[in-house]
Amino acid sequence: MDASTVALIDARLAAIRRDHAVTVPLAIESGSRAWGFPSPDSDYDCRFVFIRPIDRYLTPWPDRDVIETPIEGDLDVNGWDLGKALTLMLKGNAVISEWLTSPIVYGADPWFRDTFLALARRLARRELIGRHYLHLGERQRRTYFGDGKEVALKKIFYALRPAIALRWLQRHPGAAVPPMHFPTLIAEGEPPAELAALVGDLLARKAITRELGVGPVPEPIAAFIDREFEAAREVFETGPIPIDERAKHEAEAFFRAAVERFGR
Repeated sequence: MDASTVALIDARLAAIRRDHAVTVPLAIESGSRAWGFPSPDSDYDCRFVFIRPIDRYLTPWPDRDVIETPIEGDLDVNGWDLGKALTLMLKGNAVISEWLTSPIVYGADPWFRDTFLALARRLARRELIGRHYLHLGERQRRTYFGDGKEVALKKIFYALRPAIALRWLQRHPGAAVPPMHFPTLIAEGEPPAELAALVGDLLARKAITRELGVGPVPEPIAAFIDREFEAAREVFETGPIPIDERAKHEAEAFFRAAVERFGR
């Protein structure tokens, strides 16, 4: 992590707190740096959760539930209102669970992060989380792979990570939130030895070079992604899944507690 860039992120977050009159109880790194497969020129993707003053939630004209700042160089800083984060979490969006387990933290209130993470783990539905990673992986494969013959090799990870997450869910039937850190995901997902070795080589090369080049997706990786997506369709594409009323009540209780704590 470049110290000068981290200082810029801290300054950007301070400006957001001041200009938008919000509290930021969680600010983390997302993207390839937090996933564990950065390149030397990887962007810094800071994501945060914010809470507005209580009176801003007591109006028929609510403020936007996102704060977006201009991308400058390799710096990208954006955040969600707590209400948006909770709503998407209950719908099965795994992004907030990843934020809560990011290994790179720019700032976090311990009570907020620990309580929110416990809530996410308690309320997460593995069927919805699995569907999230399946749809994400299929979208990334369509976006980056094309016919599979001329692919920017560093983009392989964007489809491979969801595939490994799906395998992790299959290997951990009692859990619903896969690790965010890709090397941990690989280790705990127990992929075939040939695939693990190939991915390890790509990771090592990606860490020291700006470009891995262009070429066909290695056959073991393409086959693995296809198998995991096919298996996931049978398990997780099971039709509509309603949000549990108990989960709504628990999420609302946390929202109220957090707003009362940080929104005064």
